[in-house]
This record gives sequence, structure tokens and C-alpha cells, in this order.
Amino acid sequence: MRKQTLALAALALGTAAALSGCGGVPSNRSMYSVHQPVVEKVDYALDVTTGGAGLAYGEQARLAAWFKAMGLKYGEKVYVDDPEASAATRAEVEAVASRYGILLSDSAPQTAGALAGGTARVILTRTTASVPGCPDWSAKSDFNPGNAISTNYGCAVNANLAAMVADPEDLLHGATPTDPTIVTDPNRAINAYRAAGTTGKGNTVTATPTGGN
Repeated sequence: MRKQTLALAALALGTAAALSGCGGVPSNRSMYSVHQPVVEKVDYALDVTTGGAGLAYGEQARLAAWFKAMGLKYGEKVYVDDPEASAATRAEVEAVASRYGILLSDSAPQTAGALAGGTARVILTRTTASVPGCPDWSAKSDFNPGNAISTNYGCAVNANLAAMVADPEDLLHGATPTDPTIVTDPNRAINAYRAAGTTGKGNTVTATPTGGN
């Protein structure tokens, strides 16, 4: 009996070792996913010619074509780096960007290369969010002696969050409201509902004749 028991124990350990070898064993015993959104930022620049009072002839059309080719969309930021700080140049660039529902941002980021005289630089900052390494089924075994979470834990939620957020920078520091927050009393809707008259007039339904004999 003892030899049989030892043989069964060895068989069980061998089976567990074989299962744990199929992709490894989960080791994260916390409730935090190791797969977190990663935010990446890339700056694109286009130098445009200025004509003293705004953009030179044809530059607005060239800028519009560049925005279209870049696929400018909501959540991205557009800056103007203009050594002359011309209000007319800024207004004309903003007029093109506003077609995409985007207003110009302040404090343009630094870019490589010096600006030549009579030029301004339009900078498009594109920020993306993704969750690298997902899905993660590297541990495909049910053998989990450490009671750790799955290696794929958090992939679905965090990947959906990264895909849905309008401005990926909000994942870094949250949204900064530009307008005062308007607080609405939640009881207002409830009180209006309670004060409203009943539509059935006391469960009495009046039929309106439609004519005829």
C-alpha cells in the first residue's frame, strides 16, 4: 500500500509539473494589473510662409491639405510657433483648425530646427494610448498554488479605456476644466416628477368619438 501511495503521489506531482510547464504559472498576487495604458506623444511640424499680416498667399490651402493628410481629429492639439507673434497669422491658422473642431493651444512645444525669417511653424501634437502585451495568455495552466491573478487580468478593461478616452493625456493627469463646474441639484428632477399631474386622470380613460353611426 505504501508503494502504491508513493506512486500515486509521484504521478500527481508529475502531472502538476507538466501542467505548470504549459505557459508558466501566474505570479502576480496583488489585485493590480501589470498591463496598464501607455501614453505616447509625437509632434509633427509644418513651416508656413508669413506675409507680414498673416499667412502668405496659398499657405492656408497648403495647411488645410496637410491637416487632411494627417487625419487631424478631436483630442489632438495644434500650436503656432511664430517668432513675430502675429495675431493675424494665429487667427488664419486657427480658422483652418476650427474646421476640425479644434482651437489652438498655447505654449508651443520645442521642435528641432531653427525657423527661417518670414516663417511660422504649425505643430500638431498627436497623443495615443495603448496597452502593450495584451492579450496575455502566457500562463495557460490552471495550476496556481500561489493564488495569483491571471496574466491576462486587466487587459480587457484597460485596453477598452485606452481606446475610448477622447484625450489620452487625461490618463496622465486628468482633465482640466476651463469653465466653472455647474452643479445640478439631483432632487430637482425628482420633485418635478412628483409634482406633475397624472396622465391617466385617476385611472379614468375617456374615449373620444371618431364619428359615424
